[in-house]
Amino acid sequence: MTQTEDRLPMQDDHVEKPRKPRRGIYLLPNLLTTMGLFFGFYAMIAGINQDFRMAAIAVFIAMVMDTLDGRVARLTNTQSDFGVQYDSLSDMVCFGLAPALVVHQWMLGDMEGLGGFWIQLGWIAAFTFAACAALRLARFNTQAGVADKRYFQGLPSPAAAAGLASLVWLGEYLGVGPGYAASGFVIVVTLCTGLLMVSNIRYYSFKEFDFRYRVPFIMIVALVLAVAFLSLYPPVVLFAAFLVYAVSGPVMTIASRRRHRKELLRRRRAQS
Repeated sequence: MTQTEDRLPMQDDHVEKPRKPRRGIYLLPNLLTTMGLFFGFYAMIAGINQDFRMAAIAVFIAMVMDTLDGRVARLTNTQSDFGVQYDSLSDMVCFGLAPALVVHQWMLGDMEGLGGFWIQLGWIAAFTFAACAALRLARFNTQAGVADKRYFQGLPSPAAAAGLASLVWLGEYLGVGPGYAASGFVIVVTLCTGLLMVSNIRYYSFKEFDFRYRVPFIMIVALVLAVAFLSLYPPVVLFAAFLVYAVSGPVMTIASRRRHRKELLRRRRAQS
């Protein structure tokens, strides 16, 4: 045997074969996603049956399931491309279609006494919200790998859905019916919420908040008071929380731009 032949690998040597893709899906995170999808579907059924309080509650339960499935997947190291796509489709149902249908059944589809223009404007507002939710989710999926984890670009769809759900719940709590003022307010909130989802306004994501850190004692007191008020007046507290979060984005964006302009002016003055 020559020296060259001695260096050639034998045919019986172990050659690592390409691994076959593992079949099946992770049970726990996808089960939570399925539970969220169930409550989103239930919210639509409850809205069709004119049970708007239960429809709003179902949307909030779907939000809890949507929060849990991602955290459970990260904690148990069971993330997958299938889970990402399944979660996105579930979000479209729970936070796009369900809130739009519920708010339409509650107020926007019951405006015959106000004229045909109002009826058309009502379903256009509901469709705009659903379409903006789909666009928001598509943009989020395409930018997931490059976006800043600290902020959302545009109002997140769960928060937008919480806004419409709490508005419906608050309207039922106060006994609000169709009218020029009430219908106009609901249309404006629906349109503005949908447009905020597809805007470039940044919203804090709270993803870096770590519950293991110590907090001042006053924070615990404030949390106890918030839970107490939430138990007494759930729709009022939830809608107020939505308004604060929805306004925080534009306020934070304006403040950031002002700081940026001041920094540019300071640099120009330093250079001159």
